[in-house]
Amino acid sequence: MGRPHDHRVPRSDDKAVVREVKQPDKLLNFVMHCLDGISRNKAKSILSHGGVTVDGLVQTHVDYPLDEGSIVKINRHARLSSANNPYYRIVYEDRWLVVVDKQQGVLSMPVGAGSLNMKTLLERHFVETHQHCKAHVVHRLDARTSGLMVYAKSIDVQQQMTADWHATIIDRRYVAVVDGVMEQPQGKIESWLHDTPSRVVVSSPVDDGGKWAATEWELVEQAEERSLLFLHLVTGRKNQIRVHMADIGHPVTGDGKYGKQTDPGSRMCLHAFKLAFHHPITGEPLFFETPIPRFFGTVLHAKSTFYPQK
Repeated sequence: MGRPHDHRVPRSDDKAVVREVKQPDKLLNFVMHCLDGISRNKAKSILSHGGVTVDGLVQTHVDYPLDEGSIVKINRHARLSSANNPYYRIVYEDRWLVVVDKQQGVLSMPVGAGSLNMKTLLERHFVETHQHCKAHVVHRLDARTSGLMVYAKSIDVQQQMTADWHATIIDRRYVAVVDGVMEQPQGKIESWLHDTPSRVVVSSPVDDGGKWAATEWELVEQAEERSLLFLHLVTGRKNQIRVHMADIGHPVTGDGKYGKQTDPGSRMCLHAFKLAFHHPITGEPLFFETPIPRFFGTVLHAKSTFYPQK
């Protein structure tokens, strides 16, 4: 997996320790060496609280590799300013891109003044961390879908990633709770999708000029009234999973737009839990995975043990 780390803004501290890396090392070892006599657990605590920056960016991963010449700043008394952000969590960030775990209810892009969206939230984060860049969306999630997304920090990187998205992407998988009991353990749904002026995507089983879309699904767990599925996007069309599951009579639970006009609780049960792609600059394959929301287990009315939940 690519090195995940949360960028958080530490409180300023005049007693911060600043050191130049003289030879390649791992971050935790370097911090312990700089703070002679500090315990391993205390060093880990400083890292986890956003107290260490490498060349100006906060790093929290204990095995983060340090290159010769890098500047490390250690603040023993750092406090998190955005670690408890209720809308997203940064799981990976470098100078070119950022991967986030978005909460449901947050738009991918602004829609009207004052809308709650990831682009605005990330650009606020960039200002806090003194980064001179903007957030450029590479792919989108519906507002009511949670999970992993990637944003580029420049238009050039965005265009490089989207120019040949199928070559860039390695894997995108979702988890969903759907209404009803599945008749088969797995399947594939194919249709042609049209976006309408009313912003509802309609599906056709034959080529009528729409965009071809395919979704593969696998049954993971089943209850009396609902099923939990893993879904793989062969294509990535607007509302694709939601429309396809409705096509086969098993709409995503809580999806009032394409399914039943009833909501089991606080959200729609669709989460982008796995994302893998080739880094646009280094070519390195990056793999990310997030836990399934606990709410899904509650809605399923079954004790799920196959996957760590959050």
